[in-house]
Amino acid sequence: MLLNGLAYLIAAISVVSVTSLRPSTLNDHLKLNLPAKSVYTKMDIDALAAQLEKYNAAYRSGQPLVDDATYDRLVEQLRILDPQHPYLRTVEPEKFSGRKEVRHASPMLSMDKAYTDAQLERFIGRVLKEAQALGIDTVLFRATPKLDGLAARDDGNILASRGNGQVGYDITDAFEKGVVPVGGRGQGLGEIVVVNSYFDAHLADKFVHPRNMVVGIVSSDTLNKDVLQALADGMVRFVPYSQLKGWEGNAQALLVQMDTLSRQLKEETDYPMDGLVVSTVDQRLREHMGATAHHYRWQVAVKRKGETAITQVQSIQWQVGRTGNITPVMEVAPVLVSGATIRRVTAHHAGMVSKLGIGPGARIEIIRSGEVIPKLEQVLEPSGTVDVPQHCPACGQSLTWKGDFLRCTHLNCPAQREQRISHWFRILGNADWFGIKTIQKMVAAGYDTLEKIYTLEEKDFVAMGFGPVQSRNLAQALQTSRSKSVEDWRFLAALGIPDLGVGDSRKLLRHIDLKQLPSVTEESIQRINGFGEITSHSIVQGLAEVRETMLHLLNMGFNLQETALPAEEAEATPISGKNIVFTGKMGQGSREDMEAEARRLGANVQSAVSRTTDYLICGEKVGAAKKSKASQLGVQMLSEEEYYRFIGR
Repeated sequence: MLLNGLAYLIAAISVVSVTSLRPSTLNDHLKLNLPAKSVYTKMDIDALAAQLEKYNAAYRSGQPLVDDATYDRLVEQLRILDPQHPYLRTVEPEKFSGRKEVRHASPMLSMDKAYTDAQLERFIGRVLKEAQALGIDTVLFRATPKLDGLAARDDGNILASRGNGQVGYDITDAFEKGVVPVGGRGQGLGEIVVVNSYFDAHLADKFVHPRNMVVGIVSSDTLNKDVLQALADGMVRFVPYSQLKGWEGNAQALLVQMDTLSRQLKEETDYPMDGLVVSTVDQRLREHMGATAHHYRWQVAVKRKGETAITQVQSIQWQVGRTGNITPVMEVAPVLVSGATIRRVTAHHAGMVSKLGIGPGARIEIIRSGEVIPKLEQVLEPSGTVDVPQHCPACGQSLTWKGDFLRCTHLNCPAQREQRISHWFRILGNADWFGIKTIQKMVAAGYDTLEKIYTLEEKDFVAMGFGPVQSRNLAQALQTSRSKSVEDWRFLAALGIPDLGVGDSRKLLRHIDLKQLPSVTEESIQRINGFGEITSHSIVQGLAEVRETMLHLLNMGFNLQETALPAEEAEATPISGKNIVFTGKMGQGSREDMEAEARRLGANVQSAVSRTTDYLICGEKVGAAKKSKASQLGVQMLSEEEYYRFIGR
């Protein structure tokens, strides 16, 4: 069945959607000969809108399927085809499941966008025309950074996400988790963001984009140690728009200085940005111009393309992941982009390599729009040699296709074993020394399973060629990983079962004991809120594959902290269902151990004092500000000794 005009466009976009393309027409950057507007049917246009809804939902959940530029250009294409389409007349919705809905006192709208000087000039022209009608002679504009985070409104009591613009979701507990309100609470509209320099230094290799991390903080109950450290360091912040540095001037100065302003504000703003926001200053003019259901007419987002460079592909390296996906990485002729020398660029998947003709000799344009990792902009000249592997680069076995991805399905693949072992120690998180180079050396020596690794002693590491000090450290680290207390949900997540990450592992073990999992049924998992049919099937299948390893490790006596049952199912304790914060240096054990024990006793452990906190447990050297806040909110404070007596220890 032949694709008609718009269906063909969407199919073509799927080929290049993971690249970052220039802000030109779709025909230009896709090299398509699309038919005239008149041939598009309502079904075609609605199909494009449906695709945009899918992309927007993925972006709002922190797992974008396409980059901002591609999404924005598809929106503009829809605007050309049907300027009155409902998708363009409402705020792109976001949803946080399980959160209380909050109606905004005034609409929290999106923004219209200007990608070119001509579009910005048209916006300014409309503003000046409306000002003239009101008799306003001097019109000032304000330009501020357009933050690329999670938008929200803080009224001093509730922090509410944007939602659909009319109704958002209560995400106030972001402050309890450690998000810092810049300038204090109650300053209205703003965004939750991560400090750029901190993200680049500590988190860029762990998250695709800072926004992914922010969405995870808001939506997840369980946060990994890197995120917890960032929160503890005060590097995740709610930044009110009123606190942002800005520029004010007239229309002529704005047009002349726009590029300079963009560079200057980007240099002065240590938060993720994706453009500037230009607004009229005069409140009377704002009220007169009003808003559509989608955006305020007195404001526009100015978005510019990031710095690009042209280079040539020298070779493609194929990397094997933990789950068997084979990822192509382009090694390119070194080129300077945004102050960094770029030598490697991801090609995302094998389908892209094949469809876009990427291989040695291909000329490509890459872009770096503030992100650490550069993206493919477009293929200028495809390669005459496109070599997609038929066999796994690690084990030599034949590969299979799953959509656009090449996969190695052989469990004995050494690269997959290396990645699975690396995943185990990284997620378990209670023993150091097992970096990827060390693991590769162990696997090469035949110690390619966790069962084999946990038989190793100091002399075995020496025999593999490790130095005496490192051998001693590695042997001790193995012992530590078994004896040092660790949550059972970390143990489960570290096994690397598909669709069973840290958050879902904890949720699962709140209903099913770890030792019962090897024989659990799909139906049992489906009865737990949040686990669907497909996910449950995948988890049971994954559990079957790791069953022997899991039982072997459990029999070795790992020091596992059991996940507490929900308060209504657990045995009643003095702190069942209570919200508790631990602070200060503890004398009888670590804070982490105390928090884990409190969870087992049915308590909800919080990271910061809030109105919902019942008890603040104080060790040594607790700051006066924290105690003062607890006192003001009526939170009961207990010393470490008082707490232990309270719970009967």
